[in-house]
Amino acid sequence: MLKKLFKTFARLVFYLMVAGIALLTLPRLFVGLFGWAHTYAESEIPPRPVVIVFGAGLTRSGEATPVLRDRIQTAARLYFAGKAQKLLMTGDNSTIHYNEPEAMRRYALSLGVPADDIVLDYAGRRTYDSCYRARAIFGVRQAILVTQDFHLPRALYLCNMLGVDGVGVVADNFRYRRMSLLFWNVRELAATLTALIDVHFTRPLPILGEPEPIFSPQAH
Repeated sequence: MLKKLFKTFARLVFYLMVAGIALLTLPRLFVGLFGWAHTYAESEIPPRPVVIVFGAGLTRSGEATPVLRDRIQTAARLYFAGKAQKLLMTGDNSTIHYNEPEAMRRYALSLGVPADDIVLDYAGRRTYDSCYRARAIFGVRQAILVTQDFHLPRALYLCNMLGVDGVGVVADNFRYRRMSLLFWNVRELAATLTALIDVHFTRPLPILGEPEPIFSPQAH
């Protein structure tokens, strides 16, 4: 009797594990296919008014991490190649001691990007928030999205579903440690599922405020 119960329990655990894996991997596959169809090489990306650069954490000294510097470098190259007129730096500034957008601005300035062409979004705490605010606050209708390949499909899906016609460029200049890549990719499994729930079911409101359009309605 106990042996039969154990086998039943083991079978149930196995089925639950398979269902859990499917729940995490199928959304990632679906969003990945969407992202693939909207991703271009730097030289082939169609010009857009704005490049959106997503935050990716700061070092203990408050500077951009290697992952974030990679994104900003790619965005700067697109800017200097004439692919966009403005860079929208979006990140977390939830405390006075943590200011992603300002660190991103400093690094972009060090690369030669003019201060007048850098726009900061201080309330981009999540990718969902950044995409939502890009449209609602900054009036972005078309944009190039710049981030690493593990994150780009989710960013593209969210922005396009939230009203920003987005295409993407992969920022993968820096050789990240394998453990870092493993962490980011595993993190994306749960984040992608959450993104689908946010877009299609809950539609949470991020921090909003008065509109601050990057361009006048007549210009774009």
